[in-house]
Amino acid sequence: MADLFTGENHRPGRIEVICGSMFSGKTEELIRRLKRAKFAKQKVEIFKPSIDTRYSEEEVVSHDKTSIKSTPVDASGSILLLSSDIEVVGIDEAQFFDESLVDVCNQLAYKGVRVIIAGLDMDFKGIPFGPMPALCAIADDVTKVHAICVKCGALAYVSHRLVENERRVLLGEQLEYEPLCRECFQKSKKEHTP
Repeated sequence: MADLFTGENHRPGRIEVICGSMFSGKTEELIRRLKRAKFAKQKVEIFKPSIDTRYSEEEVVSHDKTSIKSTPVDASGSILLLSSDIEVVGIDEAQFFDESLVDVCNQLAYKGVRVIIAGLDMDFKGIPFGPMPALCAIADDVTKVHAICVKCGALAYVSHRLVENERRVLLGEQLEYEPLCRECFQKSKKEHTP
C-alpha cells in the first residue's frame, strides 16, 4: 500500500496555460506562480521569445512592472536544450513561438516538469494565435484571465489594435492596443469598415 504514495519524491509533470487578452494579468499570474515555485526551493527557469524586448531584454515584465529574470530564446527547441535538471519551466508570450512549442511542452511534462505558459489566445482580429489553441487543448489546467473593456467596463474579449497595421505580430502596449468586450469589438470593426 505504501508504494502507491510517493509524495514529493514523485512530482508528475503537467502543463498549465494562462491565456486572455492584453492587460488581463497573464504575465502577473505567470510571475506569481514562478515565484511561489522558487520559494518552495524548486529549480525554475523562465523563457521568453527573443523578439519581446518591450520592457527588458532579459526579464519577463508585466504591464504593472512586476518582473522576473528570464532567458530569451529564438525557437521553442532551445527551451528543451536549456531546461535539463529543471523542475518548473515558465514560458511567456507563447503566441510568438513556433508550433513546435506544443511538442516541447509535452516532452517536458512527460519528463515530470511542471510547465507554466502565458500568452494571448487571440490576435487583434479575434483569430486564435500561434500555438496557443493547441497548448490549451493539451493543458492539464487552463486559466483564462480577463481585462476590463475600456469602452463599457464588461469583461474584455480581445486586444483591439488602435494603429493602422495589418502585420499579425506588432509588439505594443496601451498606445497600440486596448482591451474590448465582444460587443464593443464588433462595434469598432463596423466603424472602421469602409
